Amino acid sequence: MRPLTETEVRRSFVNCSRGEAKTLALPRDFGELDWSEQDVLGWRDPKAPLRGYLVADVDGETVGIAVRAAESRMSGRTSVMCLLCQTAQPGDGVSLFTAKRAGEAGRNGNTVGTYICADLRCSERVRTEIPPWLQERDPAEVVAERAMELRERIAGFVGSVRRG
Repeated sequence: MRPLTETEVRRSFVNCSRGEAKTLALPRDFGELDWSEQDVLGWRDPKAPLRGYLVADVDGETVGIAVRAAESRMSGRTSVMCLLCQTAQPGDGVSLFTAKRAGEAGRNGNTVGTYICADLRCSERVRTEIPPWLQERDPAEVVAERAMELRERIAGFVGSVRRG
């Protein structure tokens, strides 16, 4: 992902108002981000724990979406897979996130949802949590493949949000 400014991030949101985007809390480490390792920038809002944000390059355009975590959590005794980075985790490490659809559909209350890492750090996981069945392959090749697949899946989720 190319380096983004605070203004670019705030202007990228397609499913919230300009006012909401202007006041959202950016990641605490925004100034120190290693953009070369961000396939999707994801973070939770420290002031509103159920709120989160995802920003990604989709077809050459920076697109941000505001998401909301489900209030209930899954049991930590079950394994669940994030549907973006496809990393298996204890159930409490994954949450159902919903996003208002863009445009009129969103204003009418329509949403779309998927199961995502509760901390929204999918870019980090595709680089550090390699599934056992892939560990015999070249690590750089595996990371590149998992990162590409993450970008494809986030593009699909963003597309669902944009379709009214």
